[in-house]
Amino acid sequence: MKQLLGFLVVVSMCSLPAVTLGAGAGAAPRGGGHPGGGGGHGFGGGYIPSHGSAPFHGGNRRPGGFADHSGHPNTPHVHTNGRWIGHDSGRGDAHYHLDHPFEHGRFPGGIGHDHVYHLGGGDRSRFWFGGFFFGVAPYDYGFVDDWLWDTDPLVIYDDPDHVGWYLAYNARLGTYAHVQYLGGI
Repeated sequence: MKQLLGFLVVVSMCSLPAVTLGAGAGAAPRGGGHPGGGGGHGFGGGYIPSHGSAPFHGGNRRPGGFADHSGHPNTPHVHTNGRWIGHDSGRGDAHYHLDHPFEHGRFPGGIGHDHVYHLGGGDRSRFWFGGFFFGVAPYDYGFVDDWLWDTDPLVIYDDPDHVGWYLAYNARLGTYAHVQYLGGI
């Protein structure tokens, strides 16, 4: 009886991480490009890119919006193969010019795929998580209409093209927006 009990304890301990992680290897992706999720279209569903966007070296933004495939959102998003769609305006984009880059300092928290934060409240002009405050770039306001400001998982990446901005990636939706660090508690 003790052996059976011990076996059950070991099995339950080993299965707990799989249950708490939700969709993992081999599981169908969740999320997607709308508030209810969806996934299965090559973006979103909890996928977290291993790296941020590469610096843009081309000309102007491509016409026609961001919906590059049927079922994809008309907002900047990241494919599950790590390809960033919509970060193609380059360093000279006046929409992301700041007179005082990093006016409130640089974000002192972790950056990249190993650091998943959950929104704790706010809205597009000022939101927070873990004692850190950010604001979405006014030009990107329409890209965050589907974000759940009190629960969505976010990953912060450096923006390689626009000085003073970060890219906040919403893992539930697979979309991202330019954000500015506004300071911490």
